[in-house]
Amino acid sequence: MSAANLLEARGLHSYYGASHILHGIDFAVGTGEVVGLMGRNGMGKTTLLRTLLGLVPARQGEVRIDGRIMTNAAPHRIARQGVAYVPEGRGIFANLSVRENLLMAARPAADGNTLWTFERVLDTFPRLAERLDHGGQQLSGGEQQMLAIGRALMTNPRLLILDEATEGLAPLIAREIWRILDRIRASAIAAGVAIVVVDKNFAALSAIANRNLILVKGRIVFEGSGSELKAQPELMQQHLGI
Repeated sequence: MSAANLLEARGLHSYYGASHILHGIDFAVGTGEVVGLMGRNGMGKTTLLRTLLGLVPARQGEVRIDGRIMTNAAPHRIARQGVAYVPEGRGIFANLSVRENLLMAARPAADGNTLWTFERVLDTFPRLAERLDHGGQQLSGGEQQMLAIGRALMTNPRLLILDEATEGLAPLIAREIWRILDRIRASAIAAGVAIVVVDKNFAALSAIANRNLILVKGRIVFEGSGSELKAQPELMQQHLGI
């Protein structure tokens, strides 16, 4: 494992029942790096994330965090390594208020760092500040996504993983989410925090990512910068439909 990599996976194979989903994936995220993960639906993006997080067992391969083997570790053990997850579908607690959703997740990083406080999250998401006493079920889809991201930040993660960052959101709200992610990216990089983002918006994702990967049927078919990918329009059309 490279000393610069916060998380590294080698030769991952994962299954859902008899269905072989990941086929020997190698994947790494460096400290302070932003990685964009792309591909059409059903190509294995979410399965990759869930395997890294211990939510789907790896049949073969290895996952390391800070050089320590964490393959198939319990998800709470991986979370304690400073990994925060914003799942597809957001997963907020509908019966808790915005305030409660945020505060229940609050904790310093392992080194005592509190870069993301309750006040800073509200400053980053002013719409949430206006809805602190609203229940999770009373929020719009965009507000729920903001809450899910804010809740993840309250754990002061070293690695923030967002699955389908703007899926199903109106274009205006999606643009707001990208603006917020760019703001988070700037502060995260300065603090050495890494980010992995899954989304279908190539232009927006490439604007914040250092490196992009495309998954096709559980295999990585491209890895490189946004400009390198943009220089291969036939590849984008074939695998992303752009």
